[in-house]
Amino acid sequence: MNAIVRQPDPKKLIKGATGDWEIVIGLEVHAQVLSKSKLFSGASTEFGGAPNSHVSLVDAAMPGMLPVINEECVAQAVRTGLGLKAQINNYSVFDRKNYFYPDLPQGYQISQFKQPIVGEGEIVIDLDGGESVTVGIERLHLEQDAGKSLHDQHPTMSFVDLNRSGVALMEIVSKPDLRSADEAKAYLTKLRTIVRYLGTCDGNMDEGSMRADVNVSVRRPGEALGTRCEIKNVNSIRFVGQAVDYEARRQIGILEDGGTINQETRLFDANKGETRSMRSKEEAHDYRYFPDPDLLPLELEPAWVDGLLAALPELPDAKKARFIGDFGLSPYDASVLVLERDTADYFEAVAKGRDAKTAANWVTQELAARLNKDGKDIASSPVSAEQLGAIIDLIGDGTISGKIAKDLFEIVWNEGGDPKALVEARGLKQVTDTGAIEKVVDDIIAANPEKVEQAKAKPTLAGWFVGQIMKASGGKANPQVVNDILKKKLGLE
Repeated sequence: MNAIVRQPDPKKLIKGATGDWEIVIGLEVHAQVLSKSKLFSGASTEFGGAPNSHVSLVDAAMPGMLPVINEECVAQAVRTGLGLKAQINNYSVFDRKNYFYPDLPQGYQISQFKQPIVGEGEIVIDLDGGESVTVGIERLHLEQDAGKSLHDQHPTMSFVDLNRSGVALMEIVSKPDLRSADEAKAYLTKLRTIVRYLGTCDGNMDEGSMRADVNVSVRRPGEALGTRCEIKNVNSIRFVGQAVDYEARRQIGILEDGGTINQETRLFDANKGETRSMRSKEEAHDYRYFPDPDLLPLELEPAWVDGLLAALPELPDAKKARFIGDFGLSPYDASVLVLERDTADYFEAVAKGRDAKTAANWVTQELAARLNKDGKDIASSPVSAEQLGAIIDLIGDGTISGKIAKDLFEIVWNEGGDPKALVEARGLKQVTDTGAIEKVVDDIIAANPEKVEQAKAKPTLAGWFVGQIMKASGGKANPQVVNDILKKKLGLE
């Protein structure tokens, strides 16, 4: 794959005291593989178990215990690589990466270095204003996760929970193609969407099943890359943006004062919104990588890889293009709808046989706002796609107005039931009887002679009468009939 050459974008440059600076960002995302058991053992990967309850002898590195590769974890890595339009390497090697932490029982991590399972790929991200950016993927490799050290359980001791030890991770390394905090956030959002569509990672950053190491450097536009600092284990998309902004400003300040940037590993303090030094950055030779003698090279049959490719679901970019082409949606609406697979599926069920724009508006606005208010996701929505479709049908055939539809939506949300039956039972039908509406119009006009004169002089003020008439009819008057009668009575035709 050819390197992506990006010209400096003036809108994304940071103004320093001595001129403009460009941020250069690359992300290393650790995505926990969705599988029932760990990468090299049969222990459970379920989140939230009691400490050390999901640990096998292999995970605890007991003497003589040998790792055995989990085929499903390999398949998940390949599926992810295929979803990233990446090169799948049919021959890959597991290495030992040597370093010591109390929650790493072996004293080394089984990872991949020179020969990873997935090579170069790409992700296209969509930004505000219709801009699209292609971000290169350097590699994806499989490795085992470490355990977790707990420092807040005892006043003088730290505890170790090995439940996470040995869980399969995909490390997805981007090229340094990102140029702003917004681009970094959009990239991470898109990557999370892709792995969720594929079912290879749940993307739950709050549970630690997806986290990012953020590499940040700055340079004068057009100059060579600067010295980068790596911000470790950032666990939310919002924090990634904050970490990039802070770190870029920190580095610019040092350089403009005549200092130099030391390559180092830093942590992001979410409470203070700043990064702080953790340790000097290790190089590959510090880890003393070598092929793991307990594991043979991994060789994939091309037919097996082809079978995984054929079984992939429709991915976000393809779904977005289809929503635009088949449903006539705007790129923005399509982007919002495909962000989560459940939302896209819900929309398609609502839009089937109906006006797609109306369906999109209800899903992205009324439904999304109500879900957000109650802290629910669309999979647990009290209003099903069938019920929402029925409400839209009642608007379409003139049975109810848009205002009544919102009231009906609230009733269905809180109580359930068939929307059509609820309209009948509760007398929510729209009034289309011109005689009844004409009487209300006459009453409002008679009570407001000054407004009548104003409306005749300035026709846009007729909207005030429409509001009063709808209010007097309890929102049940057909708005089109109201407008027609009102214009006639006011002589505005």
